Amino acid sequence: MIFIPKPGVPLTRREMLQRCAASGLLVAGASLLGSASDLFAAEEEKRSRAPTPRNAMGPFYRRGAPSHSVLRAPTDAGLPLIVAGVIYDTRGEARPDATIEVWQADHHGKYDLGGYRYRAVLAADTKGGYQIDTVMPGHYPDRVAQHIHYLVQAPGCRPLVTQLYFATDPAFEGDPDRNFANDPLVVSRELIRPVMLAGDPGTPVAKVVFELALERV
Repeated sequence: MIFIPKPGVPLTRREMLQRCAASGLLVAGASLLGSASDLFAAEEEKRSRAPTPRNAMGPFYRRGAPSHSVLRAPTDAGLPLIVAGVIYDTRGEARPDATIEVWQADHHGKYDLGGYRYRAVLAADTKGGYQIDTVMPGHYPDRVAQHIHYLVQAPGCRPLVTQLYFATDPAFEGDPDRNFANDPLVVSRELIRPVMLAGDPGTPVAKVVFELALERV
């Protein structure tokens, strides 16, 4: 059964998790993500990959973000979220020389415009992997869907500006395949990823795999 939320009625975190689990958009997991390189790159056969769709940079990008992978503080509100993946090029080669810049709203849908909360620059690991520890971003008035912004660069590749979206987002009404255009800025269904739930029932952690492929020049 597909859950369709009532317009203007916000969901609690418990309601969102229950409904997304029932609709198959949320998968229960027994453990957190391991290292990105072990989970995604080990023994994977090289293959050509379609370039990750581009998406708008948005108005809230700031240069000079710190280099760290833990964006949230222990006392921050919101559902803890781990996002991990590998950076490839379109030949299917992992890119350990890639840099990944991310920025997002906090749980309340607010961007830090005076500082660098929920902003980071990461270097890919030796197998092209990356991982961030953050919170599920909130909705803010000018956007329909929750999202995380990415700017990914590697030598010999076109810089990639894109966004990550979440299949559990009420904006997609339980069916991202049909409803991804509910947010007119979501240019591709490919950018919407499933959410896995891990950790103890009382302290859940969401985790998402988001791999990216850069166009070579």
